[in-house]
Amino acid sequence: MKTNRAGFTLVEMAIVLIIVGLLLGGLLMPLSAQIEQRQISETQKALDEVKEALIGFAVANGRLPRPATSATNGVENPATCPTDAACSGFIPWATLGVTKLDAWGKIIRYSVNPGFANANITLTTVANRKVLTRDGAGATSFLIGQAAACTATQQCAPVVVFSHGKQRLGTTDAGVAIPEDTATNLDEDANNTGPTDYYQRTPSENTAAATGGEFDDIVTWLSPNILFNRMVAAGKLP
Repeated sequence: MKTNRAGFTLVEMAIVLIIVGLLLGGLLMPLSAQIEQRQISETQKALDEVKEALIGFAVANGRLPRPATSATNGVENPATCPTDAACSGFIPWATLGVTKLDAWGKIIRYSVNPGFANANITLTTVANRKVLTRDGAGATSFLIGQAAACTATQQCAPVVVFSHGKQRLGTTDAGVAIPEDTATNLDEDANNTGPTDYYQRTPSENTAAATGGEFDDIVTWLSPNILFNRMVAAGKLP
């Protein structure tokens, strides 16, 4: 007399596991993308808050703050910046009362024109931070600034604020520098070095990416017109 066997054979179980794996993979990929997009949005919001805090500092003090003295001390450097490089470093988070880190736990970077940080700002103070981008063919153009020298009538940006993004470079909350893992991310290296020229472009993990290599930095800047207008409205500029 025959009896019916209950349950699955090993082949059937393997098929079920494969199907479940495919389904989970299909669900996890969009979830990962959602998490990454949320991190990007959180970082962009943090950078925007930094810009607002910088304007508030300028309205209160007549100048912009200098970078933090170290990765663990968020107070601005009390000494004036002798060079552009000396005015590029970490956001002075304690001085501004803003977040220190981006969504990936890296310290937000900050570069300010010495003329805007060492003395009271005037309507003729020249901003010299430039931001470039690349098109699909790799040709560069300016998002802020120009190829020629920045002038009082052709202003660049007084401040650039940026995150190193999820991959590559940056400094942890504890002050540990994150090492390079590639030699082709030229635009990210330019941002890391500064001190006056920076890149903001479409994210890419392509090692060629026209000639700038991999890129996931998030770069923003303070418009000189917005800064001047806010200081004029507050009575800090004539």
